[in-house]
Amino acid sequence: MARLSFLGLIRDQRWKVEPVERADLTGKTVVVVGANVGLGFEAAKHFASMNPKRLVLGCRSRERGQAALQAIQATGFKHAELALVDLSRFSSVSAFADAFIRDGSQIDIFVYNAAVSLFKYSDTVDGWEESIQVNHLSAMLLTVLLFPCLLKAVSSGTSPNPRVVIVSSELHYWAKFSRKEVESERILRVLNDKEHCTFRVMATRYHITKLLNVLFVRELAKRLSQNSPVIVNAVNPGYCKSQLRRNMPLPVRVFDKIMEVLIARTTEEGSRQLLWAAVGGAGRESELRGGYVNKANLQDVSDYALSDEGVLVQRRIWDESVEVLSRFEPKFQSNLGEILPSHS
Repeated sequence: MARLSFLGLIRDQRWKVEPVERADLTGKTVVVVGANVGLGFEAAKHFASMNPKRLVLGCRSRERGQAALQAIQATGFKHAELALVDLSRFSSVSAFADAFIRDGSQIDIFVYNAAVSLFKYSDTVDGWEESIQVNHLSAMLLTVLLFPCLLKAVSSGTSPNPRVVIVSSELHYWAKFSRKEVESERILRVLNDKEHCTFRVMATRYHITKLLNVLFVRELAKRLSQNSPVIVNAVNPGYCKSQLRRNMPLPVRVFDKIMEVLIARTTEEGSRQLLWAAVGGAGRESELRGGYVNKANLQDVSDYALSDEGVLVQRRIWDESVEVLSRFEPKFQSNLGEILPSHS
């Protein structure tokens, strides 16, 4: 499926969600970023039921993170811990990763679930439109910075194929870059331009960031050595009841509430897709590399992502993001040099 109509979305939503994919996580470390509510919290609870050695909840708010931690501990699982990270600050992302590097941690499963959906331009302390930074740039930065921990899971013998799961969305099927963006010298620079970010542009900004997730996963998988043990994929949890859309304008929120009643999955049902991407697909590891997970299976990404323009944009976005993140964090550049055979 490389296209998605509105009727196709409804059919997908009516699909009977498969039971949770289960695995024995004894001795393994699982990190879920964006774990205090919604999909991340439900996924963390499922991971906790599989007996990992360590379950790390990456959360922005100490109060909400502590509440999530206590709820998981109340199930009887005692190996969960809270780690604070503000994805709208590159310095916080680096500090989060540094803590794992310093204590010599291995990471067997890393789930990047955090995202924001904004309809008005809002910039971060680092000078980026917030959803571009949180949903895309910080996902890329954190994945690359944590790569040594993923590789350590291989050398320690706990995971032959550690996994990185980036939560995307079916909305990427309805996203494409404008002519102004594609024909510009720097796509990210235009996406970050406040004058460019009109209400009309911001109305589909979340869609664009979910496309950016897909493009990042595909390009990273393409650039990794074929012998790399780390599997990186993107996953669609489906349309779920969520606090994500709380910033929508009132008319859109009303429509969204109606849609939630009619077709939305629960966040627990959506979290099962994250679990499948993290521990499912046994015997299909080669397909999972750079794959897009939907309905407990692998599916084609959008026509745009597969088009000649989409493939070119994918490379450009990669190069631009590397340039941005390397200026901020030298370790990002050095890690790329170690994990990508052709990176210089």
